[in-house]
Amino acid sequence: MSATAAPLPAFRIERSTRTSWIGLAVAAVAIVVLISLPWWGGEDDLRLIVEICYTIALAQLWNLLAGYAGLVSVGQQAFVGIGGYALFGLTIIAGVPPIPAVALAGAVAAILAVPTALIVFRLRGAYFAIGTWVVAEVFSEVTGLLPDLGAGTGMSLPVAVSRAVGETRFERETVLYYMGLVLGIGTVAAVFAWLRSRQGLALTAIRDSETAAGSIGVNNDRTKYAVYLLAALVTGMLGAVIYLEKLRISPDAAFDVIDWTADVIFIVVIGGIGSIEGPFIGALVFFGLRYFLADYGAWYMILLGAVAVVIMLLARRGLWGLLADRYDIHFFPVRRRVRLE
Repeated sequence: MSATAAPLPAFRIERSTRTSWIGLAVAAVAIVVLISLPWWGGEDDLRLIVEICYTIALAQLWNLLAGYAGLVSVGQQAFVGIGGYALFGLTIIAGVPPIPAVALAGAVAAILAVPTALIVFRLRGAYFAIGTWVVAEVFSEVTGLLPDLGAGTGMSLPVAVSRAVGETRFERETVLYYMGLVLGIGTVAAVFAWLRSRQGLALTAIRDSETAAGSIGVNNDRTKYAVYLLAALVTGMLGAVIYLEKLRISPDAAFDVIDWTADVIFIVVIGGIGSIEGPFIGALVFFGLRYFLADYGAWYMILLGAVAVVIMLLARRGLWGLLADRYDIHFFPVRRRVRLE
């Protein structure tokens, strides 16, 4: 008598959760409020939100590199500076209108990222991190030798270029606000969509084990190149918006490792590396500490470092990691789960 095989249990693959739908609703309300901000907020509010938007966007991109692809870069300021200088060059020398110049600045950063990647991808681990920082310093030194872009002292954006953004100061602030908002929201959406795609699965596999990922058919190098170029493209656009708002650029400011990389790493690490929610939590902590402690001078940096050390010791996956593990909360679910019927 032949034994009959037991029927396989029915199952389904889930990615969305109840908390993710709640998060989507909260995000929709927040976006509506942010869109309406120019009608009821002041200029200081607009500038603060723009700063928060591009900081979160930079953090999401660094998190995509380090948290998923394993590319711990300390040279992302290179593409912020390239984007800013490309904007100045395109608008002043080539006569390109400011808004199209922002997109073109991102393209310039992505193009220059190709030879950069060919160099730094030959390095591994700590050598890769140091290599990216060295490349950023090289870009800084090169721009300091270009007299048409102000050389080492930098340059200011002409009034005509500023007026091309908006005739009045309020119009200019509003246009820059919406540009920063679109880039901030668009970066989060792009990272989320990327991580939920097949490329996202490949990134997750690489993060867990490059050897295992390669054994199942993942092209590790090509996947990392794609992420690196995407980060350079968007970072260049963000750099263009940053310096379109600041109206002045110099090599020291545009390629500053503290402002554009160290602060971003702090935000990602304390918020939670390897999660989309982490940079949001880290940004809230960072801007909150800056608001309350910025008047204390050197103590501000000391306290900022102390907070980072304590969180890294007590919560290896950051503040969001503690919440996600304890309450199983995922506002941006990218993992696939098997549910038995």
